[in-house]
Amino acid sequence: MLVTVLIIGMLAACSDSSNNEETDNEGEGDAKSGGTVTGAMDTAPTGLFNPIFYTEAYESNILSFTHEGLVSQNSELEFIPNLATEWEPNDDNTEYTFKLKEGVKWHDGEDFTADDVVFTYKTLSSPGYIEAGGVRTNYVERLAGYEEFSTGKTKDFQGVVKVDDHTVKFVFAQPNVLALPDASFSIIPEHKFADVPVAEIPEHAASRDPNEVVGTGPFKFTEMVEGEQYILTKNADYWQGEPKLERVVWKVVDQSIILGLLEKGEIDFVADPNGFQAADYETVDAMEHVEIIEQPDFGYQIMGMMHNHRAKGDTTISPDKWTENEKLSDPKVRQAIAYAINRQAIIDGLLFGRGAIQNSPIATQFWAYDDTNPNQYEFDAEKAKSLLDEAGYVDKDGDGFREDPQGNEWVLNLNYPTGNQIRERSAPIIEEFLEAVGINIDLRQPKEAAAYFEDLELNSQDWDLYLLGWSLGSTDPDPSGLWNAMAGYNYSRWNNPEADQLLKDAFTPPDAFDQEYRKKVYSDWQVKFAEDLPAVILYAQNSLWAHNKRLQGIEVLPYSFLSNSHNWQVTE
Repeated sequence: MLVTVLIIGMLAACSDSSNNEETDNEGEGDAKSGGTVTGAMDTAPTGLFNPIFYTEAYESNILSFTHEGLVSQNSELEFIPNLATEWEPNDDNTEYTFKLKEGVKWHDGEDFTADDVVFTYKTLSSPGYIEAGGVRTNYVERLAGYEEFSTGKTKDFQGVVKVDDHTVKFVFAQPNVLALPDASFSIIPEHKFADVPVAEIPEHAASRDPNEVVGTGPFKFTEMVEGEQYILTKNADYWQGEPKLERVVWKVVDQSIILGLLEKGEIDFVADPNGFQAADYETVDAMEHVEIIEQPDFGYQIMGMMHNHRAKGDTTISPDKWTENEKLSDPKVRQAIAYAINRQAIIDGLLFGRGAIQNSPIATQFWAYDDTNPNQYEFDAEKAKSLLDEAGYVDKDGDGFREDPQGNEWVLNLNYPTGNQIRERSAPIIEEFLEAVGINIDLRQPKEAAAYFEDLELNSQDWDLYLLGWSLGSTDPDPSGLWNAMAGYNYSRWNNPEADQLLKDAFTPPDAFDQEYRKKVYSDWQVKFAEDLPAVILYAQNSLWAHNKRLQGIEVLPYSFLSNSHNWQVTE
């Protein structure tokens, strides 16, 4: 998952940006209009192509071409106009008024208006959104009246207000330092979903089916062979100009054959979420017709540790109903696990050095990342053993594995999905590291991604350790969407009121308008994360993307090169 995501926009942004450097394709011939380019991804989308409900990077690969937000970002992560042409805050930053681009059409020919913006944010705020699988409440939590509206206490939605057909006002409960990130969410069409109950939106045809999924982006989702191929056709009426390509095709192929297809010219690019593998760098570099893009990943891989479990069948996020996972309840145990894993060995052995240890769930590209104050957890097996001894986990029967303080058998299960070869190969290595310090690991059989994440969300009552990866949103370093107790993606069920308060402090005015203040608060939060350890951040691998040099007009952002695709061209 981009989750490998998952995706996570939550998470990776699904909007186009401009003002970025183009890759150098000089000498590859003259580009011309028309033609098809083919991308490869190693895992099939689960099939939910709706920005407010999708959860995986594989859906994001489609949505990056089809849907857009009011604002976007450039290569410096600065906000720039997109569907909105300009914006203006009021004096105390409690209201932001956006002027919308006129003449924008949805893929089915309907006009894009302020009604669509209001509808999108109203749906994100609606009662039943979380129960239906929605996880992006972090975009709406700061809107005026959110709590009352989301809990059904009122039917009056105050947060986003239509001024006229091409003007919309965001109203916040208090001065909001995150106003532009909050306003960056991809917009969905009111006319497709207005009469659909929130609970039914995820299964509605306009969230699932080609030609029913409707956006404002440069390409339309027109055809699919589910699990195999997904076809996007140019939106000739695109508001930034008719795309130069005729089609973009995504093929789902096994990771093991992607390079062969790239070498033969049967695919043109490989990008998110996994790119190509570091072990294959020299092979790809030797392909004269292929260009490599390498940069730090805007995300990371984790081994999550279940602090608490949900009640079986409970689809709500209710920390007061969670039950403590006693097998991992002692922070010394979690810290010992972190010391026991030789993360640099994983980077050197599986990533061939093309990655870095990361000790915080904030992207290293952000000003808020702290690589000094949080515990760095350098590999120290003896330290791990000492902490386990202190916690009372010792080997009493001489079988090489530790029992719990009551003398009972102590086994931690480790769960992981298929689809990412590096992650799959890391699972047994992690098992070896942990068993070397006396922790008995039950390495469970991996599951396909869709089933794995369904179990992780709803049926993980007996899980202890789990592997996944997050691709982060680029709009702001705020990690609330993944690690707040109420966050849908908080799969560890981490419930730490002090940590949650720090996250609130980081955007509470007036101090939060001072970036140095926010940096200090996020440093304190990262220290708290490292102490309590809802997860071990294993590594941030370098993004390794590649494309055939016949594909021109690519503009690379820190988190994607699927931007401004209406400017893509091919030379043949």
